[in-house]
Amino acid sequence: MAKNKKNGRQQNAALQFSRVNLILAAAALVTISLGYFLLANGSINAAPLLLVLGYVVLIPLAIIL
Repeated sequence: MAKNKKNGRQQNAALQFSRVNLILAAAALVTISLGYFLLANGSINAAPLLLVLGYVVLIPLAIIL
């Protein structure tokens, strides 16, 4: 694990997930699940949009923010 020096002390660098990250990850999970559900039921318009929204927008936002 990488260590950063700050103010003469060493700190472990780690990802810190906040409430916003968890909310975005939960929204991504719901969006992706709904997208696959609609895809299984034959939706060719809404399902791909929800899947792209979940995978391309919400998951990266949940990791970055």
